[in-house]
Amino acid sequence: MAIEELVSLYDSSDSISKVDLDLCYRFHRAAKDVLFLDYLCPECPTCELPERIEELSSMLSELFTLHNKEDKSQEFIDSLPGIRGSAYRSAVAIYNGDPSSKSLQEVILCFPGFEAILSYRIAHKILELGLPFEARLISEEAHGRTGIDIHPAAKIGEDFFIDHGTGIVIGETTIIGNNVKLYQGVTLGALSLSKGKALAGQKRHPTIEDNVTIYSSAAIFGGKTVIGHDSTIGAVVRLMESVPPHSVVYMGEKGVELSTKGNEK
Repeated sequence: MAIEELVSLYDSSDSISKVDLDLCYRFHRAAKDVLFLDYLCPECPTCELPERIEELSSMLSELFTLHNKEDKSQEFIDSLPGIRGSAYRSAVAIYNGDPSSKSLQEVILCFPGFEAILSYRIAHKILELGLPFEARLISEEAHGRTGIDIHPAAKIGEDFFIDHGTGIVIGETTIIGNNVKLYQGVTLGALSLSKGKALAGQKRHPTIEDNVTIYSSAAIFGGKTVIGHDSTIGAVVRLMESVPPHSVVYMGEKGVELSTKGNEK
């Protein structure tokens, strides 16, 4: 019978622990709400905050228990002001950089780039606290909602700006500095995955230094590739090697061209 055949195919040998998808997704949504409750409930944001914080802590404690890990929920709660500060600075960068935005509330509640950044900040923190599976679930839920794929292990600095955002991919070992702007379709990827698991733990994705702008559909590959600070990478450019600071890289008549005479952002 089909039931017996299906059961015979089940294999729990690769299972890490019990999984509570609904609990993880509820935690994700609750964390986003707590961080910007003043934009959801501007009349009286503090009246609900203690109760919401307690609920958030309880959900995270349960996730740690599922994995038989030390409960670090209080460490996450203590990190909330820092996460809020980083995300808020991104909201300000998006608002100041996008002439279509009408208010910070619009950016925080409506813009997919901001939602992806906020979810990344939450996922990155719980990854640091020892919940990699839940961190990935949060990242993929945000990916599904926004079309922006940010691995929770990527390292991203302050004042991060994503405009539009659909199709952006930021790989696991990517390092992004401060005041970096990305437009839709940008890929920060690996050169090759042909060696599969043998590449685990290696720096496979590029480093983007401070004050860099990367325009739509540009693709930058490789763990040794460094985009120097104060550079601009034009639309549809494909790079697999480093460029020095203050570079302008663009698609010219003969393909990719580079200028270091000055930044024209």
